[in-house]
Amino acid sequence: MLALLAASIVASGQTFTCTPTHVWDGDGPVWCAEGPHLRIAGIAAREMDGTCRTNQPCPAASAIEPRDALVQLMGGARGTISTGHVVVRGPRLTCRSEGGAGGNRTAAWCRLPSGADLSCAMIKTGTVLRWDRYWKGPACR
Repeated sequence: MLALLAASIVASGQTFTCTPTHVWDGDGPVWCAEGPHLRIAGIAAREMDGTCRTNQPCPAASAIEPRDALVQLMGGARGTISTGHVVVRGPRLTCRSEGGAGGNRTAAWCRLPSGADLSCAMIKTGTVLRWDRYWKGPACR
């Protein structure tokens, strides 16, 4: 558990592996077994209390809907912990860091084992919005 609390930010431009272990909400953080806490780049979801921050897009979906969609992409729920994080045993992601995303989170573009972009996969769920201010990702199809 201490390793999860000691997350460090992956330097911008570096590629890293993230094997998801815990999910907080629809845009992260996703805790990685390798240490980083991942903030999915280029998308916005509601906060877990249902609110939206004034400086970001506000999707119509509740906070729970995108969290659950992300949990499904991460292999499904395996329980919860006292902090409210959903435990997952997700597929290994290949990610490219955009640097810090506030606190101990690393903003990153990630690919699922299928090659699909995670940010695009979340947009396709209809539960998050593309955040143009931070969008440097692919054209989602």
